[in-house]
Amino acid sequence: MTTTSATSKTAFDLPAKTRAEKDRARRILAALEQHYPDAECALNYRTAHELLLATILSAQATDVSVNKATPALFAAFPLPADYAATSPADLEPYIQTIGLFRNKAKAIHAAMETVTREHGGVVPSTMDELLELRGVARKTANVVLGNAFGINVGVVVDTHVQRLATRFGLTKHTDPKKIERDLMALFPRPSWTQLSHMLIDHGRQVCKARGASCAEHPLCRGYCSNARAPKPKPKPKPKRAT
Repeated sequence: MTTTSATSKTAFDLPAKTRAEKDRARRILAALEQHYPDAECALNYRTAHELLLATILSAQATDVSVNKATPALFAAFPLPADYAATSPADLEPYIQTIGLFRNKAKAIHAAMETVTREHGGVVPSTMDELLELRGVARKTANVVLGNAFGINVGVVVDTHVQRLATRFGLTKHTDPKKIERDLMALFPRPSWTQLSHMLIDHGRQVCKARGASCAEHPLCRGYCSNARAPKPKPKPKPKRAT
């Protein structure tokens, strides 16, 4: 199956899925919508450029740590041109609590320079143009397009989505790009952005990497391979010598 994106100059090939696989995915989607109707982006932002910057900063960092740092950053530099007019070193004090802050200061400075110089200070709304910005890969671009512009070009695949896609039997891959293709092929396009939010919420609250409470949640009991797997029987305690 080949799909052409209205927001990209390129077409993307999606793997073929059976009707049964798509029907199962739709049931999972309906269950997610029932349990997580208010799922949304966890990053705090008011504008497209703030979301872009927050998403760049969130790489290998928690959303909580980013949300603690960005209010002062956004207040000091309200517009993309304000970042372009300064230097990465001037940005560092605002984000030094975030991992890899020096590299990220360079990335957000360069990205805002490009937005200011080539896009008139307006964050572009196509995948191709976003990928030209420093610090922006497909995952970041999907976050911005889906949440700031309401454009579904792909599915955000973070560690939570990757884990749930595997446990729910939605993919056999470990490469995030291939996982994304599987999810895009299985789920209706209008649901792509919200799908990632709901999967992330479920991953944070229930389907954790460690200490998952699989058997306690109906979504997991219905679709997760971990929840359906028989629990190993405890080994008998060795008898004490008399």
